[in-house]
Amino acid sequence: MQLTPYLNFDGNCAEAFAFYAQLFGGNIVYQGTFGEMPAHEGMPPLPEAAKQRIMHVHLQIKDQSLMGSDAMPGADASCGGYQRAQGLWVSIQADNTADGKRFFDALAEGGQTVMPFAQTFWSQGFGMARDRFGTPWMVNVRQG
Repeated sequence: MQLTPYLNFDGNCAEAFAFYAQLFGGNIVYQGTFGEMPAHEGMPPLPEAAKQRIMHVHLQIKDQSLMGSDAMPGADASCGGYQRAQGLWVSIQADNTADGKRFFDALAEGGQTVMPFAQTFWSQGFGMARDRFGTPWMVNVRQG
C-alpha cells in the first residue's frame, strides 16, 4: 500500500506541478485538462473558464507519487470548489541537510515561512512553509 497526497489548486495546478517535478526530480506521467475529458450522457456543459484547468495530474518521484487537480471555477467549496488546505501538511523526508535546505528554500520562495529551516532536537534540519501555490509543507532531514 502507498499513501499519496492529492493536492488541489485554484487554476495554477499545471504551474505548481511543473515546479514540483523540477524541484523533486520527478516526471509527470499524466496530465489532463477538464476540456480533454470525454463527454458522457447527462454531463452538464463545462464552463469555458474550466476547460484549461487540470482535471488530474500524476507526478512520479522515484517510487512515490504526488497527484493533484484544479478546482472548478466558481464552484462552492462543498461541491468541488477551491478551498485552501488546512489541518494537514505534506511532509518531505530529505536524505541530508543540503537537500532539506534546498527543498525548503525553493518551497518557501514567494510563499510563507511558518517555521524557518534549522536544526532541532530531533533533526539536523526542519522547517515549515506554505508555498506560493498555497500548499503547506514540512521539510525534515532524516536521521541516520
